[in-house]
Amino acid sequence: MKTRNKHILILPLLLLLLLVSTLEMDARTRTTRKNLRSTEVPVDMLEPSDDLLPDSLLDVDPNAVTLKGYSKRASESKESFFITNNTSHRMSTVRLLLRYTTMNGELLTQRTVSVPVSLKPGETKLVSVKSFDVQRLFYYYAGPQPRKQATPFKVAYRLTGYDIPVGN
Repeated sequence: MKTRNKHILILPLLLLLLLVSTLEMDARTRTTRKNLRSTEVPVDMLEPSDDLLPDSLLDVDPNAVTLKGYSKRASESKESFFITNNTSHRMSTVRLLLRYTTMNGELLTQRTVSVPVSLKPGETKLVSVKSFDVQRLFYYYAGPQPRKQATPFKVAYRLTGYDIPVGN
């Protein structure tokens, strides 16, 4: 009879331990973020009259693509944004001039990126490029403010070219 009483006591203890370990696992694996906001903020376009733009860029229609929803957190090594094809033909490998500035308008850096993408007319896709911020010290001003100390920045773009695939 003593053995039977031990089994009766052990069974509820095992169930309790199983329940507690399950609750702890759920707390550790929760990946849902709260208080997210839409990042549908359009990215500023560089003006053709800008003295830092090469003259060769003036031949490309700057309205052929639109960028919006730009995102770059201080902890991320990639920059993401939505790109929209505003032309009447399919495009691939979009080339952009990206200019990064401080909130005061001081130039941080400027670079050209090639974005491999296949876009039908009017189509929008999310793309990512390697960030200019290799030390992870900057974050996009319209995104969430990081917990660690980081500097906000703005970005503006100019379309420098794109490819039209043949035979599609």
